[in-house]
Amino acid sequence: MKTKDSRQTSQLQILDAGNLKTLPWLIHGFSTRQGGFSKPYGGNALNLGFTKHDAKNAVEHNRRAFLAELGANKAGLSTLITLRQIHSDLIHSVTASKDTNLVGDGLITATPGLILAIQTADCLPIILVDAKNRAVGVFHAGWRGTLQRIVEKGVGEMRRHFGTVPRDLKAAIGPGIHHCCYEVGKEVRDKFASQFTYSTELFREIKDSDPVREKYPLLFLTARAPGHSDLPCRLFLDLVEANRRQLIDVGVIAKNIEASPLCTSCRRDLLCSYRAEKGVIGRMLAVAGIRH
Repeated sequence: MKTKDSRQTSQLQILDAGNLKTLPWLIHGFSTRQGGFSKPYGGNALNLGFTKHDAKNAVEHNRRAFLAELGANKAGLSTLITLRQIHSDLIHSVTASKDTNLVGDGLITATPGLILAIQTADCLPIILVDAKNRAVGVFHAGWRGTLQRIVEKGVGEMRRHFGTVPRDLKAAIGPGIHHCCYEVGKEVRDKFASQFTYSTELFREIKDSDPVREKYPLLFLTARAPGHSDLPCRLFLDLVEANRRQLIDVGVIAKNIEASPLCTSCRRDLLCSYRAEKGVIGRMLAVAGIRH
């Protein structure tokens, strides 16, 4: 996944997926936090979500700039379709610009002229493109949506509405929080274990170190075998792999799946991370649309 060259008059950057760039009828992109007009999030941030910290007119200005940089207006795409996202598996098939006030976490369409958009700030944005039937879908996959198999259900909805065959799909998983930083609780691991046979492959465990315990182990003896209390264990979830596995399991060809290497928590200079910024951060957009 590469960064499009920024115009000389703008610092606004858009990431795109190499496996989707070859489709001349498609317009797509993943926004970053740079090159906008929002002040609350440090500098000139490109906040594309109507958050409580930012002014509505700044967000609208940001969205216009983003769509212009994306080339949406020139491609005849002027209607941005968004959702009130609730970490669900609800998916809407959109056929007209009047489809507003939607609640859920997935959008699909085969109608030219519409731009489907998902907001993220750590959760994964996923774009699915049916190269044969000219249909697209965008999905918001945090751990809850992933647990509910939203991207897997997205493939099914595209098949139901557009006759999509999974092997014809191209998938782009955009920037999100990666397993290096996505710490979760044991209850999340237990929920995944109840749903996926491969759940153990999705989690990484790290035991906390304690220099005092290592130097003076006798101080930490207990009556329980083997005699020492265990150090707490930290769990990290690989959301990218979890969604990649779902796509493969429903028939998407592995080579047709591209995932961004960028972690939102690690790359706060470029991306928005809700966790790293303790909730005081804007939102990025992942968008896909069909040219007229």
